Amino acid sequence: MPAPAPATPPSPVLRDVPYVLDKLAWMRERGIWPDGPRYLWTDAFGVILLVSLYRELGERHYLDEARRVVAEVERVLGREPGLRIGEEPDRDGQYFHYLAMWLYALDRLGRVDPEYRRRAVALARAIHPRFVRPGVGVYWKMTEDLSEPYPGYGIGALDPFHGYAVYRLLAPKELAAEIGQMKELVDGTVKGLHVTQDLGVGMMLWLSHFFPAERWAILQRNRCLEILEHLWIDPPGYHCRHPGHPAVKFAFTNYGVSIGLQAADPSPPQIARVERLHRFFDAYRSGDEYDLAAITHVMACSSHLPGELVPGAQPI
Repeated sequence: MPAPAPATPPSPVLRDVPYVLDKLAWMRERGIWPDGPRYLWTDAFGVILLVSLYRELGERHYLDEARRVVAEVERVLGREPGLRIGEEPDRDGQYFHYLAMWLYALDRLGRVDPEYRRRAVALARAIHPRFVRPGVGVYWKMTEDLSEPYPGYGIGALDPFHGYAVYRLLAPKELAAEIGQMKELVDGTVKGLHVTQDLGVGMMLWLSHFFPAERWAILQRNRCLEILEHLWIDPPGYHCRHPGHPAVKFAFTNYGVSIGLQAADPSPPQIARVERLHRFFDAYRSGDEYDLAAITHVMACSSHLPGELVPGAQPI
């Protein structure tokens, strides 16, 4: 299966490097990130961010830091096979969508250092048969040793789309069999899938931009953009978590929506919306652990500098 051609014309995205450098310095001073407890989702976005800074500034110490984060994640979270969700006691088990995001991070680092691409291919081959039931679905969460589905968790809705997109970007030939299984699941579920959670909408928009002409991408992009209108709370300017819950909001999930919008629909009205939600969350304090959580601030950086999340895009 050939690698997808980039969208034409390239999407415009934000490029606020000073914001990212200031935020990284602030996180380092407080031991939030890249040091601090390991969490696979945050670390995946963080590695992508560091590669993005290398691409932007040409300074190799960002690559060195990305390699160090990978080594620490593998040391702390590494399980045979796969990677634990996080370091904290309540973050046991393995999520497929976290692993898929980690595969994407390794792929972007692997564009500079091919060793990381080889690691990603090996990891994809190891975890795929544990999570995937061909013709049925992808288990959302598995036990730590990937021996069985995690009690109380079932089939994931976005996971086939995440796996399909990331596998194709990573190694379309070497992972052809795995891609074929994921494509069957995508085709079988796309018509009935209506994503309504804010971060899920953002991630689906992001995934769709890699293959903008494919049927699943067109359908899901249109549905996700429609649901965002029901999530948008104006004033003051943020997306709520679910339709009908206008007061429930999270900074890190809104930053995920921002990334999705910049990737899939970077029209002037949507970029204006992205800038508005940035202004809102720059001043917002939740009063709980999320105010100092690495996921909040790494996602903020990724939203202000999508970089390698939207490769080939043109900065605004």
